[in-house]
Formats: sequence, C-alpha cells, structure tokens
Amino acid sequence: MKLSTKLLAATAMVSASAASAVELEVTHWWTSGGEAAAVSKFADAWNATGNTWVDGAIAGSGGTARPIIISRIIGGDPMGATQMNHGRQAEELIEAGLLLDLSDVAEAGGWADLVNPSSLLESCTLDGKIYCVPVNIHSAQWIWLSHSAYENAGLSVPTDWYEFAASAGDLQAAGTLPLAMGQQGWQQNIAFGAITLAVAGLDAWKGVNVDKNADVARGAEYTAAFEAVAAARAFAVGSNVQDWNLATNMVITGSAGAQIMGDWAQGEFAVAEQVEGEDYSCLPGLGLNDVLDTGGDAFYFPVNDDPEITAAQKEMAALLISPEAQVSFNLAKGSLPVRGDIDMSTANGCMQKGLEILASGGILPSSDISFSQDTTLQIEDLMAQFWSSDMSAADAQASYANLIENAD
Repeated sequence: MKLSTKLLAATAMVSASAASAVELEVTHWWTSGGEAAAVSKFADAWNATGNTWVDGAIAGSGGTARPIIISRIIGGDPMGATQMNHGRQAEELIEAGLLLDLSDVAEAGGWADLVNPSSLLESCTLDGKIYCVPVNIHSAQWIWLSHSAYENAGLSVPTDWYEFAASAGDLQAAGTLPLAMGQQGWQQNIAFGAITLAVAGLDAWKGVNVDKNADVARGAEYTAAFEAVAAARAFAVGSNVQDWNLATNMVITGSAGAQIMGDWAQGEFAVAEQVEGEDYSCLPGLGLNDVLDTGGDAFYFPVNDDPEITAAQKEMAALLISPEAQVSFNLAKGSLPVRGDIDMSTANGCMQKGLEILASGGILPSSDISFSQDTTLQIEDLMAQFWSSDMSAADAQASYANLIENAD
C-alpha cells in the first residue's frame, strides 16, 4: 500500500521533533469535571509521544483566562500552546507577529480537505496563513432538562422552549427552580442568543448576527425575543451560582428544571453517569429549529526563538487534529469533532443530534466569528446588567440595537 505524499510529509513533520523530548506548557480554562476529563485525553496523547504536557489550567471562564493568556504572550512570558476560541480573539496577537504560522503543518496534514465545516479553518486564517488548529465544534443553542425535576412535579418533560416556559409555574409550585443560570455575562449572553434564535427565527437572527442590521434588532421579531428573555430572567430568580458547571449540577440533581448552555454541558452529565433520554433530555435549537452555531476551541502557539520548541509545537498541532485524538477528546468533551472523516458511532444521543444537524448543513457562524471581541464583551456586559436588574425588555432591546449598529 502506498502512502500519499501528504501523509508521508505529515508523518515526517511529526517525527522530526520526536527524537528529543520537549516540555510544553499548555494553558486552557478547562477546569470543570467534564472538561478536565476531556483535556486529559490530549495530555495523555502528547505524553505518549515521549514529550511532556505541563498543564497550565486557569480557573474560571474564558473571559477570566484570555486576558491572562494574552498578557503573558505580550509580556514576553509565552506558554508553549494555548487554548482560545477560533475566530477573531487572536487577531491582534497575529498582527503583532506573536503567534506561530502553522500553514506548513496544515498543508502537510491536508487540513483543508478534512476540516468540516471549512469555516472553522477559515477562522484560523489571516492573510492566507493558518495560525491555529481547531479541535472541536461547540454549539450554544441547547436546553438541558432534568427528568427527575419534572417527574417530581408530575409533569411531562418539555420538547421545546414554549412547553418549558409553560411549565415554569408548575415547577415553581413544586418547589423547583425552573431555570438554572450562572451569574456571569457570558452565560446570560448564551441564553440570550439561544432564545433569540429560537423565538425571533433564523432570518431575523442572521439579519442581526451576520448582516449586523440594527433595524432588524429593533424590529418586531426581536421584541418578541427580548420579551422571552425577560421571562427567562424571571424563571431564573434564585439561581445564585456563579459557574456554569454549578448551574448544570442543579439540573443533574433535579433542583432546577433546565439550563440553557452549550453542548459542553454533556461532559458534566457524563461524569455524573447520567444517561441521555433517561435522566436528562437535550434539545438543540431549544427544540424549535434544527440549526446550531459552529463555535469551538482551537490551539495557538506563541512564537519563540528555540527551534526545538517550534518543532514540538508543530508536532502538537498535528497531534491535536489526528483521528485518535479527535475521537477520544470530543467523546469526553461532548463536542463535535472538526474532522469529517472519523467514526463517532459511539457518541451519545445528544452528540448524534448535533452530528445530524452538522451533516444536514444546518450550521451558523458563532459570535466569535461574526463579532470582534470588543463587541462581544459589550453585549455580554449588557446581558449581565439586564439579568441582574429590572431593566425592561424594551430598554434592553434599544441598547442592544445600538451595539449592533456600531458592531465591528
């Protein structure tokens, strides 16, 4: 059997640095139980090459970790590799010449032929050069429902957002919090985005999030969406946890009926040994539309002047997108793989739903791709203010439309 030229080149590149073991510090913000189980798959695969993964986990969300990561790179204390989201978060670092060009690794590995959807690789590309390796697809438009919470209240488990909203009063009467919500702007923004997509509809959502049309953001579809978000705010009164995984645990334990959170919540259900369809349900698109965004995680490699470290960085980049690493990591993480050529038949029901949507083409760009980091942070700040106050839906919509009008 003859190996292809690309495969031979990729193998040579990966093997080139294997002769001498290298320690690489890897920073990331995967610290919950499910996330830690997932990132250990990457660490084990790297250590198996004879190199050493020095774990640089940063507690908290990406909003906490990114400034630390960026400050270290700019300040001359770079790590060997770092997680960030693929999209526009690293633009300024790339423009400053601080991140390693991975174009040769991508060419040798045939990334252009295997990354699906292709927009993931495009979001790692600037001026024709590839600066990151995408490792998963994460989507944010999911609602997670506790079967025990609904059984205790004598209710059927909802099949969409409107059924959930109708059940909220009965859940409260049974002493159960309808909606678990962590008190952080990025989590509240996820809920906002998922609800607006479900309630305002796909065309209006694209008008705002793709075309940045402020008139659509001021329109009737978004008025209905903001009123639904205001209802969700009322459903979450009493949810005093901070971290997203603590909110997920409220669903796992049945103290809350539901949580709106990205598909990474699956890792927490897995660690708790809960079974999809028996202990919990997952509804992509809040059960109203079979579309998901294609956000996710990627690894970037800061530039350094040591050829041995550079070679190891490229070896790691090739490893992270290898079939074996993609399967083991994403099964643990609850995310979808970036490769379109691997077997995910052992994935659970929630992941299978996501894979079916991905195969059908029902995908949307994530906010990390559509909006600059500055615009995203402004929207998150607005959501944090809205969810923690009595701001009216109309006032929130007006402020949001102004942000969209000036979005970049």
